[in-house]
Amino acid sequence: MRDIALTPSKTIDAESETPRLNRRQAAKVRTRQKVLDAARALFAERGYEPATIRDIAKGAGMSTGAVFANFQDKAELFEAVLSEDMAKLAEILKAAAAAETSLRARLLAALTAGYHGSLEQLPLVQAVVARSWFQPVAAEIRTRAAIKPLVMVVSDALQVGVREGELRQDADVRLLSELIYEAYLSNYRGAAYDGWTMQDLTTRIGKQVDVILAGQLSRQ
Repeated sequence: MRDIALTPSKTIDAESETPRLNRRQAAKVRTRQKVLDAARALFAERGYEPATIRDIAKGAGMSTGAVFANFQDKAELFEAVLSEDMAKLAEILKAAAAAETSLRARLLAALTAGYHGSLEQLPLVQAVVARSWFQPVAAEIRTRAAIKPLVMVVSDALQVGVREGELRQDADVRLLSELIYEAYLSNYRGAAYDGWTMQDLTTRIGKQVDVILAGQLSRQ
Protein backbone atom coordinates (compact mmCIF):
# COMPACT_ATOMS: atom_id res chain seq x y z
CA MET A 1 0.00 0.00 0.00
CA ARG A 2 1.48 3.36 -0.99
CA ASP A 3 1.86 6.08 1.60
CA ILE A 4 -0.41 9.08 1.30
CA ALA A 5 1.03 12.41 2.39
CA LEU A 6 -1.45 14.78 3.96
CA THR A 7 -1.38 18.37 2.80
CA PRO A 8 -1.73 21.05 5.50
CA SER A 9 -5.36 21.50 4.59
CA LYS A 10 -5.98 17.80 5.18
CA THR A 11 -4.11 17.55 8.47
CA ILE A 12 -6.29 15.74 10.96
CA ASP A 13 -6.74 17.37 14.32
CA ALA A 14 -6.21 14.79 17.10
CA GLU A 15 -9.29 15.99 18.92
CA SER A 16 -11.47 15.59 15.83
CA GLU A 17 -10.43 11.91 15.65
CA THR A 18 -11.93 11.22 19.05
CA PRO A 19 -15.38 9.80 18.38
CA ARG A 20 -18.22 11.61 20.09
CA LEU A 21 -20.78 9.40 21.77
CA ASN A 22 -24.41 9.81 20.96
CA ARG A 23 -26.98 9.70 23.75
CA ARG A 24 -27.49 5.97 23.50
CA GLN A 25 -23.78 5.23 23.59
CA ALA A 26 -23.20 7.64 26.49
CA ALA A 27 -26.04 6.01 28.42
CA LYS A 28 -24.49 2.59 27.83
CA VAL A 29 -21.13 3.82 29.15
CA ARG A 30 -22.81 5.21 32.26
CA THR A 31 -24.72 1.98 32.82
CA ARG A 32 -21.57 -0.10 32.48
CA GLN A 33 -19.75 2.11 35.00
CA LYS A 34 -22.65 1.90 37.47
CA VAL A 35 -22.48 -1.89 37.25
CA LEU A 36 -18.70 -1.84 37.77
CA ASP A 37 -19.00 0.46 40.79
CA ALA A 38 -21.72 -1.68 42.37
CA ALA A 39 -19.76 -4.87 41.71
CA ARG A 40 -16.59 -3.38 43.16
CA ALA A 41 -18.38 -2.39 46.35
CA LEU A 42 -19.91 -5.84 46.73
CA PHE A 43 -16.72 -7.76 45.91
CA ALA A 44 -14.83 -5.57 48.38
CA GLU A 45 -17.44 -6.22 51.07
CA ARG A 46 -18.13 -9.93 50.56
CA GLY A 47 -15.50 -11.38 48.25
CA TYR A 48 -16.16 -13.13 44.96
CA GLU A 49 -18.34 -16.14 45.71
CA PRO A 50 -20.94 -14.50 48.02
CA ALA A 51 -21.47 -11.59 45.63
CA THR A 52 -24.32 -12.43 43.28
CA ILE A 53 -25.38 -10.83 40.01
CA ARG A 54 -28.79 -10.19 41.57
CA ASP A 55 -27.23 -8.22 44.45
CA ILE A 56 -24.89 -6.38 42.10
CA ALA A 57 -27.86 -5.38 39.94
CA LYS A 58 -29.73 -4.22 43.02
CA GLY A 59 -26.74 -2.15 44.13
CA ALA A 60 -26.58 -0.54 40.71
CA GLY A 61 -30.31 0.15 40.76
CA MET A 62 -31.07 -1.89 37.67
CA SER A 63 -32.27 -5.30 36.52
CA THR A 64 -30.11 -8.40 36.17
CA GLY A 65 -30.86 -8.21 32.46
CA ALA A 66 -29.13 -4.84 32.30
CA VAL A 67 -26.06 -6.36 33.96
CA PHE A 68 -25.94 -9.24 31.48
CA ALA A 69 -26.35 -6.77 28.63
CA ASN A 70 -22.93 -5.40 29.59
CA PHE A 71 -21.12 -8.44 30.95
CA GLN A 72 -21.33 -12.09 29.97
CA ASP A 73 -21.13 -13.38 33.53
CA LYS A 74 -19.82 -12.60 37.01
CA ALA A 75 -16.32 -13.75 36.08
CA GLU A 76 -16.08 -11.20 33.26
CA LEU A 77 -17.43 -8.51 35.57
CA PHE A 78 -14.86 -9.39 38.22
CA GLU A 79 -12.04 -9.21 35.68
CA ALA A 80 -13.25 -5.80 34.51
CA VAL A 81 -13.25 -4.51 38.09
CA LEU A 82 -9.78 -5.96 38.67
CA SER A 83 -8.35 -4.45 35.50
CA GLU A 84 -9.73 -1.00 36.29
CA ASP A 85 -8.54 -1.09 39.91
CA MET A 86 -5.05 -2.39 39.10
CA ALA A 87 -4.51 0.37 36.55
CA LYS A 88 -5.45 3.01 39.13
CA LEU A 89 -3.37 1.36 41.85
CA ALA A 90 -0.33 1.22 39.56
CA GLU A 91 -0.50 4.99 39.13
CA ILE A 92 -0.55 5.41 42.91
CA LEU A 93 2.52 3.18 43.23
CA LYS A 94 4.36 5.06 40.49
CA ALA A 95 3.73 8.42 42.14
CA ALA A 96 4.90 7.14 45.51
CA ALA A 97 8.10 5.67 44.06
CA ALA A 98 8.88 8.81 42.06
CA ALA A 99 8.99 10.89 45.24
CA GLU A 100 11.96 8.93 46.65
CA THR A 101 15.64 9.01 45.77
CA SER A 102 17.04 5.66 46.93
CA LEU A 103 16.17 2.16 45.74
CA ARG A 104 14.94 0.85 49.09
CA ALA A 105 12.90 4.00 49.72
CA ARG A 106 11.32 3.81 46.24
CA LEU A 107 10.33 0.19 46.70
CA LEU A 108 8.93 0.62 50.20
CA ALA A 109 7.08 3.82 49.30
CA ALA A 110 5.43 2.10 46.34
CA LEU A 111 4.53 -1.10 48.17
CA THR A 112 3.25 0.71 51.25
CA ALA A 113 1.12 2.93 49.01
CA GLY A 114 -0.25 -0.28 47.53
CA TYR A 115 -1.33 -1.50 50.95
CA HIS A 116 -2.91 1.86 51.74
CA GLY A 117 -4.77 1.78 48.45
CA SER A 118 -6.22 -1.71 48.81
CA LEU A 119 -6.34 -2.76 52.45
CA GLU A 120 -9.91 -1.51 52.85
CA GLN A 121 -10.88 -3.89 50.05
CA LEU A 122 -9.31 -6.96 51.61
CA PRO A 123 -12.05 -9.42 50.54
CA LEU A 124 -11.47 -8.28 46.95
CA VAL A 125 -7.74 -8.98 47.27
CA GLN A 126 -8.48 -12.39 48.79
CA ALA A 127 -10.81 -13.14 45.91
CA VAL A 128 -8.07 -12.33 43.39
CA VAL A 129 -5.63 -14.68 45.12
CA ALA A 130 -8.17 -17.48 45.63
CA ARG A 131 -9.44 -17.38 42.05
CA SER A 132 -5.90 -17.52 40.68
CA TRP A 133 -5.68 -21.15 41.81
CA PHE A 134 -8.89 -22.35 40.20
CA GLN A 135 -9.70 -20.16 37.20
CA PRO A 136 -9.28 -21.37 33.59
CA VAL A 137 -5.98 -20.73 31.83
CA ALA A 138 -7.43 -17.94 29.68
CA ALA A 139 -8.77 -16.15 32.76
CA GLU A 140 -5.42 -16.57 34.52
CA ILE A 141 -3.65 -14.97 31.57
CA ARG A 142 -6.03 -12.00 31.72
CA THR A 143 -5.52 -11.69 35.48
CA ARG A 144 -1.76 -11.67 35.04
CA ALA A 145 -2.10 -8.96 32.42
CA ALA A 146 -4.17 -6.91 34.87
CA ILE A 147 -1.57 -7.08 37.66
CA LYS A 148 1.40 -6.61 35.34
CA PRO A 149 1.43 -2.79 35.81
CA LEU A 150 2.04 -3.32 39.54
CA VAL A 151 4.95 -5.66 38.93
CA MET A 152 6.34 -3.19 36.39
CA VAL A 153 6.48 -0.46 39.03
CA VAL A 154 8.77 -2.72 41.09
CA SER A 155 10.77 -3.66 38.00
CA ASP A 156 11.22 -0.02 36.99
CA ALA A 157 12.48 0.88 40.48
CA LEU A 158 15.00 -1.95 40.30
CA GLN A 159 16.13 -0.89 36.82
CA VAL A 160 16.81 2.58 38.13
CA GLY A 161 18.80 0.99 40.96
CA VAL A 162 20.97 -0.83 38.42
CA ARG A 163 21.53 2.32 36.36
CA GLU A 164 22.43 4.37 39.40
CA GLY A 165 24.81 1.76 40.76
CA GLU A 166 22.77 0.73 43.80
CA LEU A 167 22.25 -2.79 42.43
CA ARG A 168 24.82 -5.03 40.79
CA GLN A 169 24.94 -4.73 37.02
CA ASP A 170 24.24 -8.46 36.66
CA ALA A 171 21.22 -8.39 38.98
CA ASP A 172 18.31 -10.48 37.69
CA VAL A 173 15.71 -7.70 37.71
CA ARG A 174 12.88 -9.88 36.47
CA LEU A 175 13.39 -12.49 39.19
CA LEU A 176 13.81 -9.85 41.91
CA SER A 177 10.63 -8.11 40.75
CA GLU A 178 8.64 -11.33 40.95
CA LEU A 179 10.01 -12.22 44.38
CA ILE A 180 9.25 -8.77 45.80
CA TYR A 181 5.73 -8.72 44.36
CA GLU A 182 5.00 -12.23 45.66
CA ALA A 183 6.22 -11.17 49.12
CA TYR A 184 4.02 -8.07 48.92
CA LEU A 185 1.00 -10.17 47.99
CA SER A 186 1.63 -12.83 50.64
CA ASN A 187 1.41 -10.27 53.43
CA TYR A 188 -2.29 -9.79 52.78
CA ARG A 189 -2.79 -13.14 54.51
CA GLY A 190 -1.41 -11.60 57.68
CA ALA A 191 -3.80 -8.69 57.32
CA ALA A 192 -6.74 -11.03 56.64
CA TYR A 193 -6.14 -13.69 59.27
CA ASP A 194 -3.76 -12.23 61.87
CA GLY A 195 -5.04 -8.68 62.10
CA TRP A 196 -1.86 -7.04 60.81
CA THR A 197 -1.95 -3.26 60.82
CA MET A 198 -0.39 -0.93 58.28
CA GLN A 199 2.63 -0.68 60.56
CA ASP A 200 2.93 -4.47 60.65
CA LEU A 201 2.71 -4.65 56.87
CA THR A 202 5.27 -1.88 56.40
CA THR A 203 7.73 -3.49 58.80
CA ARG A 204 7.27 -6.91 57.23
CA ILE A 205 7.70 -5.82 53.62
CA GLY A 206 10.77 -3.79 54.61
CA LYS A 207 12.43 -6.90 56.06
CA GLN A 208 11.42 -8.98 53.04
CA VAL A 209 12.87 -6.45 50.60
CA ASP A 210 16.13 -6.39 52.56
CA VAL A 211 16.41 -10.19 52.46
CA ILE A 212 15.55 -10.42 48.76
CA LEU A 213 18.05 -7.75 47.81
CA ALA A 214 20.81 -9.09 50.07
CA GLY A 215 23.79 -9.96 47.92
CA GLN A 216 22.39 -7.98 44.97
CA LEU A 217 23.45 -4.56 46.23
CA SER A 218 26.46 -2.92 44.65
CA ARG A 219 29.63 -2.87 46.75
CA GLN A 220 30.49 0.61 45.51
